[in-house]
Amino acid sequence: MSNAAKSVFIFGIYELVLGITLMTIPNPILAVFGFPCTSEVWIRVIGSLLCFFAFYDFQGARHELTDYFRWTVYARSSVILFFSAFVLSGLVSPVLILFGAVDLLGAIWTALALRKS
Repeated sequence: MSNAAKSVFIFGIYELVLGITLMTIPNPILAVFGFPCTSEVWIRVIGSLLCFFAFYDFQGARHELTDYFRWTVYARSSVILFFSAFVLSGLVSPVLILFGAVDLLGAIWTALALRKS
């Protein structure tokens, strides 16, 4: 497995763990980051989407889909822009930027690994 594939695979593990947590026990995670607890389904929907993204990452990594790795760099690096816009517009707490930072760091890791190969 190439370094780029490893970076995407490991990011998939992060997405899977976060997704499963948000689907099963979302309120402890929400509380840690200062978000209000909820009984609405939206947080579980987000968790399921994260699990789907993890599946894509695992398959892309297993099959060394270099084009896919490049696409994830663009998408993951844009997350922080959207999350920052949500914070600046007053829709959400600034702590959301931490999740965007994880995406950005993962994108940088993958981009650097692609550049080396």
